Amino acid sequence: MSGRVLIYTDGACSGNPGPGGWCAILKYKDNEKQISGGEKHTTNNRMELTAVIEGLKALKRPCDVTVISDSRYVCESISKGWIYNWAKKGWIKNKKIVPNTDLWREILPLLETHNVEFEWIRGHNGHPENELCDKKAVEESKKRH
Repeated sequence: MSGRVLIYTDGACSGNPGPGGWCAILKYKDNEKQISGGEKHTTNNRMELTAVIEGLKALKRPCDVTVISDSRYVCESISKGWIYNWAKKGWIKNKKIVPNTDLWREILPLLETHNVEFEWIRGHNGHPENELCDKKAVEESKKRH
């Protein structure tokens, strides 16, 4: 594996559900890449997950990665192992289908390809990359009104 890549992510949604956007900033040594997008009808959690997925998909080879996100939903679902339990149980939790199963299924092979750690940070707290991700995600959501 190559050196550690930092991926800052955020998602935004105007209404929940409603138009949404996501952004990921990838940093490796002196290189930085910003990617973003959105959907016309989505939820905030879907945009948070999509930002992580797209950030990981942008990597061209297996990497050591730290994903920095203000989404406890994403960070804890993976770092606490909930995603693996959901997968083992056929994506059922409390006799209901796990929300966003399609995205959780998409992220699993990416977690196997890369050595990924998750770091939660408080959102809207002056963290430069988080603030930029939020700004870009909100801009993407506004494009879809």
